[in-house]
Amino acid sequence: MLLEKLGDAEMETAMTATYTAKKISPMLAVADMEETLAFYQDILGFTPMMKSAEYAIVERDGLTIHFMKAASEEVMRCVRGHTEICIEISNIGSLWEHVKTFKDRYEIRDLFDRDYGMTEFHIGDPNGCLVFVGEPTRERKQA
Repeated sequence: MLLEKLGDAEMETAMTATYTAKKISPMLAVADMEETLAFYQDILGFTPMMKSAEYAIVERDGLTIHFMKAASEEVMRCVRGHTEICIEISNIGSLWEHVKTFKDRYEIRDLFDRDYGMTEFHIGDPNGCLVFVGEPTRERKQA
């Protein structure tokens, strides 16, 4: 609606404003905050930076993920299996050696190469969010 009200000159200014995007952080709905924080800490090595019963933030190497307690089980039914995030890392082999030990507890797709130049594995978090973890394949081959 705002864009409909702007004229051409205002629209051009609004669309070309100069700024620097510094970070983007996903905000994920969760059913159980403690279970979710344990997963991201124990499996992927994130550190809780802020936590309450309703909201939490984890961090690793300057990257953050925000979690908010789902308002209801209905909300979780809607997001389970329909939420994905991607984390690009270096030294994927090292993390993979750790993560693969959890195959009995989580849905995990083994390490594989993608045709778009990434080596990845996938793991489902406790809330049904599919976490893609990847490294550019060329970096992996040079290491």
